Amino acid sequence: MVCQQRVTKSGIGMFVPARGFTLVELLVVIAIIGILVGLLLPAVQAAREAVRRIQCANNMRQIGLAMHMHMDLKKGLPSNGNYVWNGSAVTATNAWSGLARILPHIEQENLFREIDFAISYNAQPSTSSKRVGTFMCPSEVNDRGYGTDSTFGNKYWPVNYALNNGTWAVMTGKATGMRTGDGAFGPNQANRPADFTDGLSNTLALLEVKAFTNRVTGASATATFASPPKPPTTLASVSLGSFNNTSFTHVEWVDGKVHETGFTTVFTPNTKVLYNIGEAIYDVDLVMATEPNLGDTFAAVTSRSYHTGGVNALLMDGSVRFFSNGISLETYRALGTRAGGEVATD
Repeated sequence: MVCQQRVTKSGIGMFVPARGFTLVELLVVIAIIGILVGLLLPAVQAAREAVRRIQCANNMRQIGLAMHMHMDLKKGLPSNGNYVWNGSAVTATNAWSGLARILPHIEQENLFREIDFAISYNAQPSTSSKRVGTFMCPSEVNDRGYGTDSTFGNKYWPVNYALNNGTWAVMTGKATGMRTGDGAFGPNQANRPADFTDGLSNTLALLEVKAFTNRVTGASATATFASPPKPPTTLASVSLGSFNNTSFTHVEWVDGKVHETGFTTVFTPNTKVLYNIGEAIYDVDLVMATEPNLGDTFAAVTSRSYHTGGVNALLMDGSVRFFSNGISLETYRALGTRAGGEVATD
C-alpha cells in the first residue's frame, strides 16, 4: 500500500493510504481488455488478408503486363517448355517455364541473363534456387525453398501463379504430331492474339495455386483419357497411379511442366481432390500419361488459394478478377479455352 502525506489545517502532517486498484477491479480491467482484443483481432486479421489479396492481384497484373510485352516483342506468348519427337521418345529441347521467359519484363533482367536456355534448369541451381517475389502470393504459408543443393541450400523455389494449360489434355505427343492443349499456354505454344477467338477478355491466363500440393502420378499403356474425370467423388474410375507424400506440385518456378507452372480446369477453384492412403487423407493434383515416352500428358491440376471464398484470376486482356469457389464448371471450363466457341454465362 502506498501512503501519501496530507497537511491538516493545524499544520500537522498525517499519512493516509492512497486509493489504488483492488485485485477484483484489476481482474475486471484485464477481462475487459481481453474481450476487446478478442473482438478486434478478427477485424485486424481480415484487414491484413485484404491487403495481401490486393498485393496478390498486383503481382498478377505485373505478370499480365509482362506477358503482353513478350507477345509484342516475340510476336507470341512464351511457351511453357519445348518438346520434340526424336523418333523413339518425346524429349525436351527447352523445358524452361513461360514464367522464366518473362523475367526481363518484371524487373528481373539480371536473373534472366544468368539463364542458358540450352541447358536444363536442373543444371543451373544458381538460378533455379532463387526466390522471385512477383511469383509468390503474400498469403502463401509455404514460402520456402525446395530440394537440396550443396552450394545454395535449396535447389528450387515455389510459385503461386500458374499458366492456363486448358481443360485436361496438356499434350498428346507421337500419335497426334505433338498436339498441345486448348488453353492459353502450353508446351510448344506461342499463341498470338488472333488465336484467341473466344476473346482475350473471355480467356484465363493465370490463376493462383498453392505451393507444396501433394501429387499423384500414373502411366498406362492401355488407359485412355479422352475426357476429364468427373467430380472427385467418382475419381475411383481413374487409374490414380503412384503416390508419394514427398512429391509435390508448384515447387519449381523454372519448370514448364503442368504440375509446376500450370493448371487445368478439370475442377473448379479450391475443389478438394481427396486421396486416401491408410489413415491419411491428402488434397492432391493428378498428372496422368498413356506412356511417359510418348509425351501424352493429361492433368487435373487445380487452382487453389489461401484467400477466403475463391481465387484471384488474370484474364488474357490483362484484367484481374476474383472468382468464387461457386463458379459453375461449365463457365469455368469455357473461360479455360482460347477457341472453344463457348459463352461464359456467370
